[in-house]
Amino acid sequence: MRNKAELRETIFRHLDGLVSAPTAFALHEKGVLTHLLTHKKATLSELVSAFKANEGYLNVALRVLSSQGWLEQHLDNATDEIAYSLTERGAIAFPLVPLYADVVRLMKLSGKFHPRKFEKEPYQVWAQIADRYRHNYGIPFSENAQEREVQEQLLTHIEGMLVGPTIVLLGMNGMFHKYFMETRFSPEEFHENHEDFRKILDLFTHLGWFRKVNEQYEYTEEGIFFAKRGSAYGVTVSYIPTFRHLDELIFGDPNILWNKPEGAPELHVDREMNVWGSGGAHSTYFNVIDEIIIELFNRPIEQQPKGILDMGCGNGAFLQHMFEVIDRQTERGKVLDQYPLFLVGADFNQAALKVTRANLIKADIWAKVIWGDIGRPDLLARDLLENYNIDLKELLNVRTFLDHNRIWEQPATRTEGRISESTGAFAFRGRRLNNNEVEDNLLEHLQKWTPYVGKFGLLAMELHTIPPALAAANLGKTAATAYDATHGFSDQYIVEVEVFHKVAGEAGLYPEKGAFRRFPDSDLATISINLLKGH
Repeated sequence: MRNKAELRETIFRHLDGLVSAPTAFALHEKGVLTHLLTHKKATLSELVSAFKANEGYLNVALRVLSSQGWLEQHLDNATDEIAYSLTERGAIAFPLVPLYADVVRLMKLSGKFHPRKFEKEPYQVWAQIADRYRHNYGIPFSENAQEREVQEQLLTHIEGMLVGPTIVLLGMNGMFHKYFMETRFSPEEFHENHEDFRKILDLFTHLGWFRKVNEQYEYTEEGIFFAKRGSAYGVTVSYIPTFRHLDELIFGDPNILWNKPEGAPELHVDREMNVWGSGGAHSTYFNVIDEIIIELFNRPIEQQPKGILDMGCGNGAFLQHMFEVIDRQTERGKVLDQYPLFLVGADFNQAALKVTRANLIKADIWAKVIWGDIGRPDLLARDLLENYNIDLKELLNVRTFLDHNRIWEQPATRTEGRISESTGAFAFRGRRLNNNEVEDNLLEHLQKWTPYVGKFGLLAMELHTIPPALAAANLGKTAATAYDATHGFSDQYIVEVEVFHKVAGEAGLYPEKGAFRRFPDSDLATISINLLKGH
């Protein structure tokens, strides 16, 4: 068996493929890659003009390819000039991009079928592609090390497009239950259309995840590794609805995923899948948050928050988890009768509020579950005070992966002389957002919260980007490319850890040193945990 670091690298490279294949193929079909192969370098504005593209999403796409080492980003935030130049790896990769045609076609085809079922037509196409993949698409591998690396990179992208959505469907349908993991099984035990399902198991056998014994299958150690980490694919795969519309987003109507009736389900993401993937992927980080919660609620009672506000409470699971940690592991938990804990779950989404209420009632936990907008803490504070006699300043404010998902607002004031240090590519409905503007927007967003979090702090888990050159130098060690693409094409604003801290400081909020963590704990950090407080 390969070691765990090598297996993790495979997952990261699969995630790269899930976003890079549709992105590169969309640019290939419009002729953008041919233009770059011919001219070697082009400014963003030249490409926008030549291909009648939406500047914001084209910039996201080109930065994604930079993170894969195929282009080099040249960004000057002082003059707001952006250019991209072809790298040696890009010159090898771009002529191979047509190989993505099959998996991109399959991705689009699957959108016409049930999102949770293995249906015959897409899986027959899947099986044909899997067969071509098993024969390396007929690529004669080069003797040249760099050429071979790029050839293998593209094939692993194709592998990611085949196995990523499949793993997620299997996981959400119970295939990773210990009934299957602990013993041999036949395809018909899991799926009625067992002949097509057998083809899936055969590809996984080819990858070394299963052993075939007679007509039955059993997990290998490698297979168990991937099965246990199936949710790691969930968040990226949940954005496939966005990637099905890349041609339109980049070169057509940038509002295609946003023009929907009010209250209709989101078009850009499979939210149920997203929540499933998030739940599995985030457990490591919650252990760190537990430490912070325990320390806070072990302090003398007069130094403790009166309760917790979970902004963006989702299904209420995190609020329930925090209550149980306080109840079972802290001094406050011993005196909840005398000093009750005010728990508030707030969310913009009415469906989320309904689910949260039901889950907390089922868990026998008292909490106020109310509508709230992360961009309007003043309304939330007024609602809490007038209707529940709760002062927002007396609560610990908590949120997970929410600040980057704020609705874009043009900054009311621009900071004179601001030169952003971010390398990010940001867009709103196709329009490119200048990085200095994004920092000012983040500043105004955090300033709205400063009056309410000075006393007990804002406990925020946040997602970040890293420079594309750093991602390209560390392929297989980071999910940065996947995060940049899923969030860039859906109008979300992830900045580097250092940029987040710098702007928070401008808003008068500083990370408490003992509570700050980043994952991984290096320059490749794409997730941070911060307890932001005023001085």
